[in-house]
Amino acid sequence: MDHVISGVARFQQDIFPNKKDRFKKLATGQNPEVLFITCADSRIDPNLVTQTEPGDLFICRNAGNIVPPHSNQTGSMTASIEFAVAALGVSHIVICGHTDCGAIKGAINPENLDSLPHVKEWLGHCRSATETVRERHGHLDKDNLAEVTCENVLQQLQHLRTHPAVAAGLANKRITLHGWVYDIGTGQVLCYNEKTEGFEPMDEQYKALFADVQSVKEA
Repeated sequence: MDHVISGVARFQQDIFPNKKDRFKKLATGQNPEVLFITCADSRIDPNLVTQTEPGDLFICRNAGNIVPPHSNQTGSMTASIEFAVAALGVSHIVICGHTDCGAIKGAINPENLDSLPHVKEWLGHCRSATETVRERHGHLDKDNLAEVTCENVLQQLQHLRTHPAVAAGLANKRITLHGWVYDIGTGQVLCYNEKTEGFEPMDEQYKALFADVQSVKEA
């Protein structure tokens, strides 16, 4: 805990003064472009991975980067998504999974979670991902971790589409959805390509995207 407290002191003395103008602007409101949904895992730092500043990302975190399907029952994720989309007007939503995810390990082996009943129930939102992989291979075990991690990102994107504010934003093309998987050991970020229906290195996919955009501008 000491390093956390000393970190606050360093922030106040060294970091804040250099970004004083930005924080002064943020003190009266926010205007993030991206809703970033990721895991609560301590190894994930969205601002570090994306090299963004305070105010750039509206971040929601939970075990397994889960988005429960919309229902009439209000939960923190449902309320946060609604606020980010309908009130803040974000134009991009990222669901970012990661390697070696403990939540996905638990979803693969729910029988090991009897002593964690709330965790077990929460990870029920991953069941469509685990069952998809089980059906695909005829079995499901720890060797399927990477595949389930990717499938879970896709299933949570499906859940996201059931939220009214998101559905409306997609219908009028005001919102773009992104599925990512962050590799903790290598720093690589894979993103889902709808054309190939697979996860690909972000640098290659977005390089092609930016090239297309540039060609349109030059034309």
